[in-house]
Amino acid sequence: MSNKADTEVSHEHATTRLRGRMAWRHLAVPMLLGALIGATAMATAQPALEPLGIAMEGWPYPFPVRFHEFALEGETVRQAYMDLAPTGPANGRTALLLHGRNFPASYWEGVMRKLAAAGYRVIATDQIGFGRSSKPDVHFTFDMYARNTAALLDALNIGEVDVVGHSLGGMLAVRFTRTYPKRVRKLVLEAPVGLEDYRQTVPAVTDQFLYDREYALSAAAYRSFLRDTYSLSLPAEAVEPFVVLRERLKLSGEYPRWVRSFVQTYQMIHDQPVMHEYPLVRTPTLFIMGANDHNAPGKPYTTPELGAGMGFNADNARHIAGTMPNAKVVVFEGVGHMPHMERPAEFGDAMLAFLTRD
Repeated sequence: MSNKADTEVSHEHATTRLRGRMAWRHLAVPMLLGALIGATAMATAQPALEPLGIAMEGWPYPFPVRFHEFALEGETVRQAYMDLAPTGPANGRTALLLHGRNFPASYWEGVMRKLAAAGYRVIATDQIGFGRSSKPDVHFTFDMYARNTAALLDALNIGEVDVVGHSLGGMLAVRFTRTYPKRVRKLVLEAPVGLEDYRQTVPAVTDQFLYDREYALSAAAYRSFLRDTYSLSLPAEAVEPFVVLRERLKLSGEYPRWVRSFVQTYQMIHDQPVMHEYPLVRTPTLFIMGANDHNAPGKPYTTPELGAGMGFNADNARHIAGTMPNAKVVVFEGVGHMPHMERPAEFGDAMLAFLTRD
């Protein structure tokens, strides 16, 4: 009896285990599929962006960032800069790089390396209101930026410099050269804005109007602005970091203050033209332009009729150079508003050929 009973119990247990295994298989297959689908979704999903403070402390710069601290309209501010020593045989010269409105000084990396290899000491600074520099609530002017830049050079015991200015930095470079002509040996203007007087074609707009537009600008709209307004020939992956930078700044609690600074720089471009000063610049000057660059700040705010005549930048550069005592123009075909990133080798060669020619 016991053997038979034991056999029946064992058979029942085996049957129960078999049914359990079959039931688990029915459950396990969908669970496994669900896990795989979930893992795939996690692998393909974009990671959430981390907030970035408006001083951009966590944003990568190619070289160590230092600060020049000073008083500005009653506020203590800090101006960020990179100071790169020559990596090739030193030539005893210093190059000063002045950035554009939509970019921090970090985007100069390739140009800095090229100049340092040619023997230059290289200073690339973030102007007040930009990059890692302070964002004070003060009135921005090109004269203020020129004074700040001269004070930075004084603090570094630098006298004469070769200046390279891009976009808005080109306008500042002209004002700096006009204000301190003995400090500038040669001047390179890369796709400068301000080759026309925007007051003649663009009506004045309020700070609030600009603030609302900037605050509402989406990532897609900013991406389109960089690629289309600047007519860039860069691949998408070269443009995207600038979009990510702006999106991360939006997550900062101080983003409204950043927008206020950014708005002021548009008003500075519009209200403080430098094009009338070009004939007074006696410093040897090279314009490096992109043939496709038709960027014209304020064009969306004017009439179609007036806007149609704006942004012929390569032609404007040629005309303006003709009014200057010592200027020439190089135009790169198929290039937009950022020659030093779109054609880095050609830009570097043209820049150095000009700077090193006695």
